[in-house]
Amino acid sequence: MKFTLPNVLTLSRVPMMFVIVALMYSDWAGAATWAFWLFIASALTDWFDGMLARRANQVSSFGRFMDAVIDKVMVIGLMIALVNGGYFAGFRITAMLLLLLIIAREFTISGLRMAAATKGLVVEADAGGKVKTFVQLNAIGWLLGARMFEKDFASLFGGQEDTAVRVVHWGGLGLYVLAAVLTITSGYTYFRRHGHVVQD
Repeated sequence: MKFTLPNVLTLSRVPMMFVIVALMYSDWAGAATWAFWLFIASALTDWFDGMLARRANQVSSFGRFMDAVIDKVMVIGLMIALVNGGYFAGFRITAMLLLLLIIAREFTISGLRMAAATKGLVVEADAGGKVKTFVQLNAIGWLLGARMFEKDFASLFGGQEDTAVRVVHWGGLGLYVLAAVLTITSGYTYFRRHGHVVQD
């Protein structure tokens, strides 16, 4: 494995996830803002590392594999932190149940990919999987943004901070539900196309 810049960017999302979670649970002024913007930077590396690898002709099996794995680690890790950190208000149980569905799907599809690999087949991410990841990242961003506005920027809304925070928060909740739906439907699509690898 070569430590090319795209691979370094991919691997950097793991330590950034730990920093973001630590900031999410910190009470000092500005912590929520740092958590939000570090997440945005981390999410952008998910797009930038692939683009850079293609332009520099540095696409590798390691990079494709780790990019998919680290995406799942970061998304699931941050979603667990969101549920446990009270980011879903009165919908915590529902959020946890949806998260369990998401985790179950990710492990199932990873198992399908491993089964395919034993037969020399590669199950690449399709359009549905990419859209799912995009919506998951947006849901996390909106929920982190709502906490940022609530904690660090309430004074900017001129007494309307509750309304502004609720709008952003409900946007995050809606995207979270949509992400869960897309996670399940894209998983079904994967099995419909590649389920034959586990049928013998």
